[in-house]
This record gives sequence, C-alpha cells and structure tokens, in this order.
Amino acid sequence: MATLTVPNATATARPRVLRSRAAGKLLLLALLTAVLLPFLGRWGNGAWPHALTVDLTKPLTTASDWIIDNRDSHPLFLYFFGYVSDAVVLSVRAVYLTLLAAGWPGVTVFAALVAWRVAGVRLAAGTAVAFLACGVLGMWVPTMQTLALMVVAVLVSVVVGALLGLAGGLSERLDRALRPVLDTMQVLPAFAYLLPVVLVFGIGVPAAVLATVVYAAPPMARLTALGLRGADPEVLEAVESLGATRRQRLLTARIPLARKELLLGLNQTIMMALSMAVIASVIGAGGLGDRVYQALASVDVGAALAAGIPIVLLAVVLDRVTAAAGSGAEAADQRPRAIGWLYALAATVAVALAARLLTALDWPSGATVNIAEPVNRAVDWMTSHLYSGVPVIGGTADWAGHFTTWVLDPVRDGLQWLPWWSVLLVVAALAWLIGTWRTALTAVLAMAAIGVLGVWEPSLDTLSQVLAAVAVTLVLGFATGVAAARSDRVERVLRPVLDVFQTMPQFVYLIPVVALFGVGRAPAVAAAVVYALPAVVRITAQGLRQVDPAALESARSLGATGRQQLWQVQLPLARRSLLLAVNQGVVLVLAVVIIGGLVGGGALGYNAVFGLAQGDLATGLVAGAAIVCLGLMLDRVTQPTERRTRKGA
Repeated sequence: MATLTVPNATATARPRVLRSRAAGKLLLLALLTAVLLPFLGRWGNGAWPHALTVDLTKPLTTASDWIIDNRDSHPLFLYFFGYVSDAVVLSVRAVYLTLLAAGWPGVTVFAALVAWRVAGVRLAAGTAVAFLACGVLGMWVPTMQTLALMVVAVLVSVVVGALLGLAGGLSERLDRALRPVLDTMQVLPAFAYLLPVVLVFGIGVPAAVLATVVYAAPPMARLTALGLRGADPEVLEAVESLGATRRQRLLTARIPLARKELLLGLNQTIMMALSMAVIASVIGAGGLGDRVYQALASVDVGAALAAGIPIVLLAVVLDRVTAAAGSGAEAADQRPRAIGWLYALAATVAVALAARLLTALDWPSGATVNIAEPVNRAVDWMTSHLYSGVPVIGGTADWAGHFTTWVLDPVRDGLQWLPWWSVLLVVAALAWLIGTWRTALTAVLAMAAIGVLGVWEPSLDTLSQVLAAVAVTLVLGFATGVAAARSDRVERVLRPVLDVFQTMPQFVYLIPVVALFGVGRAPAVAAAVVYALPAVVRITAQGLRQVDPAALESARSLGATGRQQLWQVQLPLARRSLLLAVNQGVVLVLAVVIIGGLVGGGALGYNAVFGLAQGDLATGLVAGAAIVCLGLMLDRVTQPTERRTRKGA
C-alpha cells in the first residue's frame, strides 16, 4: 500500500528547512574542525591533558576539617544548624508518637477514610489492605517510623519546592537562574551530598530528612512553575480587568488554575521521597530503609523483601490517592469537603480510643507471616538453575559476560581511545544539530568540566555504561509502551508491575541481580534498566494514547493498516513524549550509577561510594560533580529539540 502523505504545505516544508539547517551546521562544523585540527592534533592521545586539570583535594579537605573542628562551637552551627536539627527531630518525633497513639486500627481507618473521600470505595479498600499487609509482614513499627520521616520530609519538600516554583513561575529571570540549581539537585547522586549533610548535621534523622528534601523538592518546584506559567491568559486578563491586584490574581486565578500541576508535583515529591528511604538509612534514618539495608548487608534477600514490600505499598497507595485528587474526574459534589475531613478525623479518634481501651494499639505478634524463608529458597533455586549450565541458551552469567565483552568493553575502549578534543567535537555536533549554539556550548562546557576535575577516564567508563543501559531501556521501553498504548488489557496488566519496579528500593533487587549476573558492570546496567524502564514505558504509552483521534480516524479512512498508523501517525505526533522518555531514561539511569558502584560497576559510582564510606569529601564530591556534568551534557543532547518545538520554531 502507498505511504500516507499529509496534504499540508507547512508540514511538508518544515522537514526540508530542518534538513537544510542541519546540513549547514554540519558544513560549518567540518570547516571549524579542519581549521582547528592542526592545533588540536598536538594532544593526539585520548587522555585529558594534565595541564588542564584542577586538583580540588586540598581545599575540600580543608573545608571538611574546618566543619569537623567547629561543628560544636561555631555560632553558625549552634544557632542555625542546631535549631534546624532540633526542629526536624521534634517534628518527626511528634508525628511518630501521634501514629503510635492512634495504633494500627486508627492509622488504617484514617488512611482508608482519606482514600474514600478522595477517590471512592475501591481505593479505600485497597488502602486498608495495604496498611494491614504492612502489619502482617511484621513491619508495622518500622512502617510508622518511615511514614513519620516521610511526612516531615514531604511537607518540607513541598514548601521549599512551592516557594522556588512560585519564584520561577512569576519571573522569567529567576526561572533561568533556578533551572541549573534544580538540575543539579535532581541529578547529583545522593551518596555525593550525603557526606556534606552528615558533616554538618551528623548521623541521624535531621541529615536523612534534609538529604531527602534536596532530592524530592525539584519536581514540586518545576511543576509549580509550569502550572503558574501555563495559566489561561484569557482568565488572567479577565481577572485583571476587574481591578484585581497582583496578589489577588495569584491567589484567585493562577494557583487555582495550576491545581493539577500542584497535585502532580505533590505526587512526584512523595514518590521521590520514598525512593530515598533506603539510601537515607545509610545515615541513620531508621525505619523500613534500615531493615532493608541491614538485611542486604547479611545477604538476606527474604528479609529485605519483607521490608521492601511495605515501601512499595506506601508508594502505590500515596500515588493513587494523590493522582485521584489531581485528576479532577469526579463530580464537584463528590469532592472532599471540610466537614468530610472532620468526620474522618472524628472516626479515627473514636477507633483509636476504642483500641486503647481494648489494649489493641500494637499489632498482634501472632498475626504475622514470615516470607523470608520461601523467598530465600527461591533465590537459591534461581542461582543454582539459572546462573550457569542452562542448555542451549546458556546461563545468566554467560549473558552478562557476553554483554560485557561485546558491548560494554568496546564502547568504553572506543570512548577512551578517542582524543579528548574529538569527544568534545562530537558532543558539540550532536547538541548543535538538534539545538542552538548555546545548547552546544553548554554541553561542551559540561563535558570539559569533567576533564578539568581530573576524572576524564572514569567518566567515559560511566558514560559507556549509561549509553548501554539507555539503549537497552529505550528498546524495551518503546516496545512495551507501544503494546500498552494499543491494548487496554496490556496496560492494566502492566500497571501494577511497573508500580512495583518503580517504587521498589534499588537495594532490594540489587542482590537478585547480582545472584543472577554476578559482580561487574553488567549487573550495574541491569539494575539501571530495571529502575529506568517503568518511566519510559509510562511516558511512551501516555504519549501514544494522547495522539489526536482525528488524525488516527483520517488515517483509517485512507485504508492505513495498524502498522502504518503507528509508524506514520502515532509515533511522529508523539515525538515530544518520546523525547521526554529518552530524557527521563537518561536521568534515571544516571541515578543508579551510584548503586552500580556497589556491585562492581566501578568508575564514578565507585568513587562516590568510596568517598562516603571513607569520609573523603574530595573524592565523593568530585565524582558527584562529574555525574552532574554528564547528566547536563546528555540532557542538552537529548532535549533541545523538544524545547525548540514548544517555542514554535
């Protein structure tokens, strides 16, 4: 059948214009390369010149020693950081004691009533089952500890994120200034900034809460700014014509119009805060994360899973409740009202008092189920039967070895063999072809900063792992996302699986990955794929489902097959979502680089973990800064087209 065509002169001419611009940029870049080649050829090897590096070991070590020497005497620590630490401890303790006072009956009833008021009976029943499951697994008290920590961390993250988003949403200049700050907060690995936080606040709850805030506040800030900037101009103009002041326009128009984005920001903040539960346990957060970390330290996968499941359940419940609150699909008379919340609170108090009178606040010890032993037996069986010796296809260890030999090693060796200036030229070419010269300059400066920091070779090693993981993630994610978009049944089946993959702490599935693939760079890539795949699948499926139905109907009326509709209509129209999927895949893969350092991934991940373990501020922060630069470079290479398209270019 003939290829479908779009009878639109503008749509036909635009690709030609873009191709001509790309050709012009390539020609200009080739000319510049020819002119600079004689000078760049002096540094012909792949290593970054030592003369162009800056050693930050001495100043960072001096700063670390100063903090340690003055932490107990300097006014900055006594009268500022000290008060912040005390406020965090008191807040977390107050929430925790409130949860214990309500007991498992009161907490379960209150959570179910909140879900009922927001989304109906079905979600209320699911919420009650989720909280009861935490008790059945023997994790009620650790769950309450984690929930208390998360409540405080999320509240602080929402306040900080909303204020930053408010500033960025109302001022273009502030938005441009905040963007790199938020990029750094989101991409900087947690292990890199855990050490400075611990140096200032010490091991314990304050350091865990503040580290979580650094990680979880950026989504709230970005979505708040997006919602305020996306407010309907006609509504704002109408409010202004009525004589409203700027403050009144903000409170009565902009913020109500940004309700969906604000609730989505809350949703993403909660998800990211929970994903920090295990990492924060490294610096004394306690709760479920500490149970997971201690179990994995003793290679007890079953105990780790028993503590990881409540984290997943909390994440799924909170995700569903906040998503339902932001969907706006329910009728106005069904939405939560103040009187409804008062009834829910009164019912909770009544149940808690009844439980106290019956001495049933604590979860009964006889109503628990031990899943550790069967899980450990299953892991042992997988290791014995799948690791090696599988007929025809070989074991997972063979797959890991082949992937390392045929993919990871050639990519790493190829990157490290290239002269450093040629790597910068390739980065500039890719960024400039799909963006502007500013985009290319930013990408090149980010990549050059890695060399200046003196971690060029380990950064290229990390880049090779990231590229391999992103490639596998995109192949699997796009294929699965297309299947989910074209079939409601597939989407319903995949949704709980993706929820588990996206919310399960990385430490929990790290041991099964190592058991199946051994130690090395291949399991690090596998862990990154598992972590990044759900986001790519969701964004791809959502983008394809949001394609204009009129375009699909027009294609069907011309006799297009399902395959032609996909390749010639859906995928081109979902281009923005696909680019966003690529970007999020890169960001999430980079987030697991540190985890890969724990299983033999080496490179920057190992440096960041080593820096935290040894208290070496220079090694940890330099590795973290290099990962941020990698993320900034990859972001500029994958996202400029999307930004330019939004501007209507």
